[in-house]
Amino acid sequence: MLKEEKSINIEINNMKKLLIVLFMILASSANGQSPCGDGLCVVQFNAGFNEANKVKWLGELNDCETKFIDIQKDTKASGKYKIVVVPTILIFNGEEEVGRFQANIMMKMEATKDEVQEKIDEIIMEDF
Repeated sequence: MLKEEKSINIEINNMKKLLIVLFMILASSANGQSPCGDGLCVVQFNAGFNEANKVKWLGELNDCETKFIDIQKDTKASGKYKIVVVPTILIFNGEEEVGRFQANIMMKMEATKDEVQEKIDEIIMEDF
């Protein structure tokens, strides 16, 4: 009987570990969700200390919603969206991240408006 109890305890512990891993996977899959909801959305992540390098042309993009998130104010955003340098531009199609443009080591965005617009146009064409 003692062997059976050990075997049951091992199985219960393995099930607990499996559930923990499953919850971690589910939680991490929610991390990249769009802060805009459905549709095509371009989000700039920056911080107050890097205001000089803010991407000023973001609002000029066509066929998408745009949003700005200051990671100094929204302190959870950098972890949730895996922001390692500012500014970072993420493109979401629905809840899925479909594009990412990051600043260089000097915290300046090297991607141009045309490059980001080209990615948006590409996403729109893929939906047809």
